Amino acid sequence: MKPSSFSWVTPKLSILGLTIIMLGMGMTLTLDDLRGALAMPKEVISGFVLQYSVMPISGYLVSKLLNLPSHYAAGLILVGCCPGGTASNIVTYLARGNVALSVIMTAASTLFAVVMTPFLTAKLAGKYVAVDATALLVSTLQVVLLPVLGGAFLNQYLQPLVKLVNPLMPPMAVVTVAILCGHAISQSSSAILMSGGQVILASCLLHASGFFFGYILARMLGIDVAASRTISIEVGMQNSVLGVVLATKHFGNPLTTVPCAVSSVAHSIIGSILAGIWRLSVPSEVKD
Repeated sequence: MKPSSFSWVTPKLSILGLTIIMLGMGMTLTLDDLRGALAMPKEVISGFVLQYSVMPISGYLVSKLLNLPSHYAAGLILVGCCPGGTASNIVTYLARGNVALSVIMTAASTLFAVVMTPFLTAKLAGKYVAVDATALLVSTLQVVLLPVLGGAFLNQYLQPLVKLVNPLMPPMAVVTVAILCGHAISQSSSAILMSGGQVILASCLLHASGFFFGYILARMLGIDVAASRTISIEVGMQNSVLGVVLATKHFGNPLTTVPCAVSSVAHSIIGSILAGIWRLSVPSEVKD
């Protein structure tokens, strides 16, 4: 309605906002969580493999299927190569999934995003635009790894501070995501109005594929219902804000950020609907 209302958002503020979200997620990690994850290596490893196979491949295939212009294709593939989103933990709770597993999976995919995101983006999107994998690696390291480790450190050694700050982190994350996505959309508002239908369809197909194959393949691997729901949500919900920041910083065409911005809305809507449906039935593992 009024794109100029987001003109105050600068790249530095975008990175700061993402850093705050990652720091908040790091504060949810404890040694007990890590021990719990070690007790279910099959689920964590399966989720990790599905995260970095289903979504990148889906992004590539959807861009080919819809014959997306190179800048939109690059943005869609970049979203597919990003780690799981922090909102997935909340959606997992609503869907009666395994929340502890969700937190560990998000952390694992985020930590390994330092390597996986630039590598997969360069492999799959390199033919569309020139991708500087080294610069992407350094950028991901700065906005993902260090804040998450910093949050975990605070949670381990400064519990009183974390207990004071933790209630503020979810609303701050929501506001930050809304501002960053609003800024990305405002920068390309005219392009979204012109070709928004195509980008929206591509984003919905990408995330629907993640939710669907995440659940089906997890069940085929013999993983229980609660954990399969969790894996489905982790695979289907990406860190789209990271995609916006990386696309803004590393891709020459500003239109590359459009799929990343639209993606954050698409996965939230699909994930919320799925959580509403799944919430109606309690898995036997959760009942036990």
